[in-house]
Amino acid sequence: MTGAVTNQTFRTAIVPAAGLGTRFLPTTKAVPKELLPVVDTPGIELVAAEAAQSGAKRLVIVTSPGKESVVDYFRSAPELEQTLERKGKTDLLDKVRRGPGLLDVEVAIQHQALGLGHAVAQAEPNLTDEDTSVAVLLPDDLVLPTGVLDRMAQVRARYGGSVLCAFDIPKRDISAYGVFDVADTDDEDVKRVHGMVEKPAPEDAPSTFAAAGRYLLDRVIFDALRRITPGSGGELQLTDAVALLIEEGHPVHVVVHRGGRHDLGNPAGFLKAAVDFALEHPDYGPGLRAWLAERLGGTSRA
Repeated sequence: MTGAVTNQTFRTAIVPAAGLGTRFLPTTKAVPKELLPVVDTPGIELVAAEAAQSGAKRLVIVTSPGKESVVDYFRSAPELEQTLERKGKTDLLDKVRRGPGLLDVEVAIQHQALGLGHAVAQAEPNLTDEDTSVAVLLPDDLVLPTGVLDRMAQVRARYGGSVLCAFDIPKRDISAYGVFDVADTDDEDVKRVHGMVEKPAPEDAPSTFAAAGRYLLDRVIFDALRRITPGSGGELQLTDAVALLIEEGHPVHVVVHRGGRHDLGNPAGFLKAAVDFALEHPDYGPGLRAWLAERLGGTSRA
């Protein structure tokens, strides 16, 4: 945490959470995807905890009409807390209070699904003059272990501009990602970005460094979002705004994260995350590990 304080360059984190969660239908008819539990903790809380751990004081959740429960999750529940306290269920009480105690949560509404760039732009009225930069965390991405925002803040403190997170992806898999055109710096895991190519063929990819769902963006990103033109479907893309800033000489770097990642945006990825987190859980891990060994060994069909 010392590094986070020393290199702190942002106080507000933005989490775009306005999507319909169509890949999780029919569940998401009633329950926002961001509130689905990874074991016993919603993905949105895991992302909020990551932002708070890196020094954020405020979280702006960009959501759509009808998904207010995502923000309500971070409000206190006095009656439930009193009931748990009265019954002596202190462990559960701590869990219930954990989310609301992380940081101050505000809401911004995206009335039309017009792209990630448009979603981020909706948070601008929530900012103050102190917000010279903002962190953007995509709730579908769990970047493990946490702490990449600390490293990104250090890079911004050194170079200025904006900093993004990247993973080094095997070239055979690169066509599923947005790929950075980069130049080396004196740090192997910090690259200067010259451009970006969306979903290139492996032979056309400018590098093997692919975008992940973490951004530390200079405040000028909002001016760039006002100046880009919509792409297909009338959507404003955040990467187009970053590309515009690069063209105009704004320094952009990526931090190559050597850890792991879970994609909560689809059921298969969500299941992997749940199993991974459950295996590390002191209560559920041992039993799950034993059951998986039996199940995968073909001795159990339960």
